[in-house]
Amino acid sequence: MSSTVRIAQNSVFERFARGGFVMSGLVHLFIGYIAIRIALGGAGGTADQSGAMTELAGKPGGIAALWIGVVAFVLMALWRLVEAALGSSSKPDADNKKTVVIDRLKAFFVAVVYFAFALSAYGFARGHGKSSSGQSAGLSARLMQTTAGTIGLVAGGLIIIAIGGYHIYKGATQHFLKDLKGTTGDLVRWLGTIGYIAKGAAIAAVGLLVILAASQSQPNKASGLDGAFKTLGAQPYGVVLLIVAGLGIITYGLYSFAMARDIKM
Repeated sequence: MSSTVRIAQNSVFERFARGGFVMSGLVHLFIGYIAIRIALGGAGGTADQSGAMTELAGKPGGIAALWIGVVAFVLMALWRLVEAALGSSSKPDADNKKTVVIDRLKAFFVAVVYFAFALSAYGFARGHGKSSSGQSAGLSARLMQTTAGTIGLVAGGLIIIAIGGYHIYKGATQHFLKDLKGTTGDLVRWLGTIGYIAKGAAIAAVGLLVILAASQSQPNKASGLDGAFKTLGAQPYGVVLLIVAGLGIITYGLYSFAMARDIKM
């Protein structure tokens, strides 16, 4: 049995790693809820992971859930790091070396994302969480002070758009079904299709705003997912568009619960 299989199939490790998908689902549900609340003119908040964790922290048992989330996100990140280093136990390396490199790079970058989620959850669990949109705008402002930094921002925006495009492709082609084990029902298939497309569109919008912020020297535009949602809401028919976007993110959150049960590890 390979090292990847031994680590990924350890029962305790696997349960906590799958729990990370549950936490991710909760985060997306709260993000979608906040976006809809903003669209309907309700109480404010930031429609991103920091806003979601703020909402969660304020619920009964929310702090305990965040601490569980810290552990779950760290183990998810470690699982992806193992895949990046040793390959996936559920998807053996392909003969094409280029495909192998791309798969391992994707696993590495997903690991980075989950480590960031874990760090954010840790901050909010301790009561010292920071706004993701504020941090994004602050980093953008520092980078814009130099030409190299501005070019880096534009390049980063293009990468973010490419990631969003990949999510849209994965949803539209239902390529995500290859990640799941067993027979997939129609409900899970539709949740995944709509969820991936909605999340991809939101990610691409974030990348576009980063590029616009860099080209116009306006770092406040590079405020992450919250900025993307609020920009969408300011457009004609923005209320409808924002509600649809929020429902799409909620759909991805529901699909995350299916991944917690069915994803191959």
